Amino acid sequence: MTTDKKASDNWRAATRSVRGGTARSGFCETSEAIFMNSGYVYETAAEAEASFDGSGPERFVYSRFANPTVGMFEERLALIEGAQYCRATASGMSAVWNALAASTKAGGRVVGSRALFGSCEFILTTLLPRFGVETELVDGTDKDAWEKALSKPADAVFLETPSNPTLEVLDIAFISELAHKAGAKVIVDNVFATPILQKPMELGADIVVYSATKHIDGQGRCLGGAILFNDKEWHDEHLTTFLRHTGPSMSPFNAWVLLKGLETLSLRVDQHIRNATALAEFLSEQPHVSRVLYPGLKSHPQHELAMKQMSGRGGGLIAIELAGGKKAAFSLLDNLKLIDISNNLGDAKSLATHPWTTTHQRVPAEDKVAMGITEGMLRLSVGLEDIDDLKEDLLAALAV
Repeated sequence: MTTDKKASDNWRAATRSVRGGTARSGFCETSEAIFMNSGYVYETAAEAEASFDGSGPERFVYSRFANPTVGMFEERLALIEGAQYCRATASGMSAVWNALAASTKAGGRVVGSRALFGSCEFILTTLLPRFGVETELVDGTDKDAWEKALSKPADAVFLETPSNPTLEVLDIAFISELAHKAGAKVIVDNVFATPILQKPMELGADIVVYSATKHIDGQGRCLGGAILFNDKEWHDEHLTTFLRHTGPSMSPFNAWVLLKGLETLSLRVDQHIRNATALAEFLSEQPHVSRVLYPGLKSHPQHELAMKQMSGRGGGLIAIELAGGKKAAFSLLDNLKLIDISNNLGDAKSLATHPWTTTHQRVPAEDKVAMGITEGMLRLSVGLEDIDDLKEDLLAALAV
């Protein structure tokens, strides 16, 4: 395998998205090769020994540890994010769990924002405590709450911004400064913003996690996750050891699909935003919609912060409130003809879901209310269709 690194450090974002990390085999293929093998062979027993004890040249030894196709995906995403390291995982939740587990231990402490995706909330409130880790959730937009929670030592801080599904926007720089004083690493789930809009590490975060299943693939084809960071010691002493022995490996085929997704990520995100902005403005004018939450609208509670952190754009997700509660929400969903009912997001196709009964179904009702989730809330992942078709579909469903 040969990698063309002649100018990758100086390439601009669009070029990195298409060519970053490309490594060609002896066949000189244009599109990246898929290396589906699990193992690798050695010329001699001594070479195998040296590969395992670290005394020999760096090479692939087992695809649970590293794989050429997965490695290309990791390098390309790292270049786009502006990170020194990227480790790919089998799913987004695997990325979240491994980043947290490699950052704390029994007797440790983790602080998180309250508005979280249901599975992330489960990790913080249920799973980590089973392993002897103290966890505390705070209102992510309450600076006093962060100051109080981080007035004592912590191992890690975990947050989503914008949050799923309420689209709360959290001040990454402010939280990171407090967290570092408490001795904590800051882990940011950047899925809604994507690396195109938001660079958490430039704002002080230590680790960024993605569900590559979402915008990075962007076409509903495969699962994947990624952990990005700059700390070599954490990489060598904590995360790499954890990943090596627990095996949350990304499939080489999925890595190849995600490489193709990265090539068009910027173009797709731009169109998602154009459509979402137009749709959010349109929905704000509809009498059956009592509230629209979209960071790009001036009516959003953290609009100014969002514009500062997210490159002046609002992203591709919208949350709406219907005054009629669950009945009204289900009626709208059931009467959509173009937009699909699905709990996925970041897809080329527009998708709608009812968080109360799907993504956050197992979160206790009082906790959902504390997160800002109501029975009348719908999350819209705005796709790449013609904006007038999307407007007509929603208008017809709202009128029923």
